[in-house]
Amino acid sequence: MAEHQARKRFGQHFLTDEGVTEAIVRAIAPSRSDTMIEIGPGLSALTRPLLDRIDHLTAVEIDRDLAARLRKQYAPGRLNVIEADALTVDFGALGQNLRIVGNLPYNISSPILFHLLAAADKVRDQHFMLQREVIDRMVAGPGESDYGRLSVMLQSRYYMEKLFDVQPDAFTPPPRVVSAIVRMIPLGADRLQPFSHDAFERVVARAFSQRRKMLRGALGDWSAHVPWDALDIAPTARAEQIGVAGFIRLTDELGRQGLVSA
Repeated sequence: MAEHQARKRFGQHFLTDEGVTEAIVRAIAPSRSDTMIEIGPGLSALTRPLLDRIDHLTAVEIDRDLAARLRKQYAPGRLNVIEADALTVDFGALGQNLRIVGNLPYNISSPILFHLLAAADKVRDQHFMLQREVIDRMVAGPGESDYGRLSVMLQSRYYMEKLFDVQPDAFTPPPRVVSAIVRMIPLGADRLQPFSHDAFERVVARAFSQRRKMLRGALGDWSAHVPWDALDIAPTARAEQIGVAGFIRLTDELGRQGLVSA
């Protein structure tokens, strides 16, 4: 089969190091009956070893040439290829107890992570290869330099763990950054939740819109209505000092006052 040229517009970097592939599959620990979804299968570096261990795999691939290649390589009873942009796929419609894996395109990794939030109730776990810098932001805690909007939004919904780094020479062509593997496990229904996810997203976005400002400045006209002491939040604090629970308390109070709606 003809060699495929990596396409910059799709952010393609193909994993070629079998040692790294084996480490990823060990971390995933697939079982035969798993409902597994792979985003961006590319040249099958993960697809092949996954199909050795599970009965059926669904792959989401935006590149039509790679999608055609996959259909030729694997029987439809083993591999279902969805030829589409992952950002347009309704992952929640693909089953229950989903296990989602993939080497995500680094240029749209954050939008994909936010898109998958809508399907979290149907997901068992997610294992992704991403730029290490992004994973450091995902798992950072309040007060750490990498802590930001991405940290808060994802930590409100998932338990996350950085597993290991992957060096550029594990890929063809090699990216200019170090990669890493992250495990994401959705938190249960008993997790602390805001009255509205959309309102929570708006409050967090505004709080981090001007990182250098104190919260009382970053929140603008909302600030005068915030009972800071009652919420146990200092008005002089900056957004990166506030944990998920603090943002949930803030969102619920602003919602109670009718300043943010569901």
